[in-house]
Amino acid sequence: MTSRPRIFSGIRASGDKTLGNYSGGFRQYVATQEHGDAFICIVDLHSITTAYEPEGLREATLSLAALLFATGLDPERSTVFAQSHVAAHAEAAWLLSAVTSFGELRRMTQFKDKSEQQEFISAGLFTYPVLMAGDILLYQAALVPVGDDQRQHIELARDVAERFNQRYGDTFTIPEGVIPDEGARIKNLQEPERLMSTTAGAPQGVVRMIDRPDVVRKKFKTAVTDSGSEIRHAPEEKPGISNLIEIMSVATGDPIASIESRYDGGGYGRFKDDVAEAVVALLEPIQQRYESLRDDPGELRRLLTVGADKARATSEPTLRAMYDRMGFVTPGAAGSA
Repeated sequence: MTSRPRIFSGIRASGDKTLGNYSGGFRQYVATQEHGDAFICIVDLHSITTAYEPEGLREATLSLAALLFATGLDPERSTVFAQSHVAAHAEAAWLLSAVTSFGELRRMTQFKDKSEQQEFISAGLFTYPVLMAGDILLYQAALVPVGDDQRQHIELARDVAERFNQRYGDTFTIPEGVIPDEGARIKNLQEPERLMSTTAGAPQGVVRMIDRPDVVRKKFKTAVTDSGSEIRHAPEEKPGISNLIEIMSVATGDPIASIESRYDGGGYGRFKDDVAEAVVALLEPIQQRYESLRDDPGELRRLLTVGADKARATSEPTLRAMYDRMGFVTPGAAGSA
């Protein structure tokens, strides 16, 4: 009997979550709990690297927890917890900063993109990829389901793990990123050259997980397409319609080729309406479960506490090994030699 692989992924506790977050994150999390020992972390420590309101962070953390469970994560099979509830994450980040170079962090494209949008650039924004590496490595994760935009961060985590292992002895599992073949980078409906995000781009092109059905339908009705009327997946040539095809595939589970065949000669109008209905059908049961969970914040806090207890127990041996192999004096019992 083979052991189930350890799986880790994190999602930031800020901003309304979108269909892009579902496509690149939530649906992967649910799939992984069928195949491995999954640890899903609400990375609230990452959330303070850019401007935020304290009460907003508390609210966003509970809302995200509700959404994770509403999209199908089972607390009996997956460990869902808040990063700040497990002190090992901050400790591991400091230790790993000793094996991460300034040049590596300076090359991170997300730092470049985000720093250009802000007047005040926190040191945390620059160094948080080290925290992300610690998040993953503490759990000896073999697989890390992420969206395509996180590919560079996974590569950094691998490099840091290999350098630590070479310098201090074999300590970490070298993780592999798991990026979906289709729907990894859902785009803004109005600007199909831009990722769907609540922090940039046309708001009318962003489908939020909590949008009501009439709002979803209106956004798809005004979605940008391309010249012609052919329903064909060709991202370079037809970015708008290709994005809609990918969204339909995510919402229904149908392969892209099947969607192209089904709508061959059907025109853009009908296709946009059908994509909207598929997304509404996907979101409605999620929204119902989400609202029920949000009405019981005590239960959400209890579930996060249970998850944090398991996360602490799982990460502690790795953290102790890091301290020991780096040469720190480990605490001993009173009166010991």
